[in-house]
Amino acid sequence: MVENDQFKNGDWVQGKSRDGELIHGFIETVSDSREIVKVNVVESDNEKAVGKSIWIPSKWTEKLPDLEISNENHLLTLIDLALLSKDETWFMELSGKLESIKIHPKINARKSEFLIPGNRIAKLDLNR
Repeated sequence: MVENDQFKNGDWVQGKSRDGELIHGFIETVSDSREIVKVNVVESDNEKAVGKSIWIPSKWTEKLPDLEISNENHLLTLIDLALLSKDETWFMELSGKLESIKIHPKINARKSEFLIPGNRIAKLDLNR
C-alpha cells in the first residue's frame, strides 16, 4: 500500500473497509494524523456501501493512478460533473485542460477515435 502522507482530498483509492469489503472511491477527508481517511464509496462488493462515506485506516487503501484525459468530449462531460458537484477547483483544472487542447490541435486529432459510430444524436436534423 501507499505511504499515508501521500493522500489528499479527491484522490481515487481502492482498498478494504473495516469489515473486509472491497471498496473503490475517492477521498473526502484525510485525518489530521493522516492515519485514517474518509472515502466516498462508488463501487464495492457490498452494494449497501455504494454511495456512502466511510472512515478507514489509510494503510488499508491504495492510491490509484491519475488518468490523463485529453479528449474534448470527455473533458466537457467531466466539466458538467464538476459543475453539478459544485467543485470549483476541479472545474478550473478541467477548463484549463480544455483550453490547452484547443490551443494545441495535434492533441485533439485523435478525438475521432473515441466517438461512437452511429450516434443517433448526430443524425438529428434540427432544420426540419
